Parts: sequence; C-alpha cells; structure tokens
Amino acid sequence: MNIKSPLDQYVIEKVKEMRTARKVSQIDLSQGAGFNDAFVGHCENPKRREKYNLQHLNAIAKFFGCSIKDFIPDAPL
Repeated sequence: MNIKSPLDQYVIEKVKEMRTARKVSQIDLSQGAGFNDAFVGHCENPKRREKYNLQHLNAIAKFFGCSIKDFIPDAPL
C-alpha cells in the first residue's frame, strides 16, 4: 500500500531531481533547509509517511535559490 499520493510522490521526485542534479546529499538539504537531519531521507523513502508541505517547499526553494513552483506540477494530477 502506497502511503503517499501521486501529488506527494511528484513533489518528492522533483525535490530529489534537483537535489541530485546539484550533488546535494539528503542530510545537507535537511540541515540547509532547517529540518531534522533525517527528514529528507524519510520523505524520499516510500515506506515512510513523511512528505513535504508548503512550508517545507518554501524552505527548500530558499536553499536552492529557485521558485517553489519548480516542485509543483503544471496541471492537476
């Protein structure tokens, strides 16, 4: 059973794509965005319930110097 919705998974994958493209580790993103050290890893783990909310995405966008919209789909899923 998948705990996360298709929208949650889309957002998590977009964050992961940017993180890996910029060669940023899970812990570096967690610390840089002001989260618990394990938070990003937990979000990326499909067996965990953790997922990003708008405040998380705003902090991640600040960390990467991008727009929060970079993590949101253009059309509804």
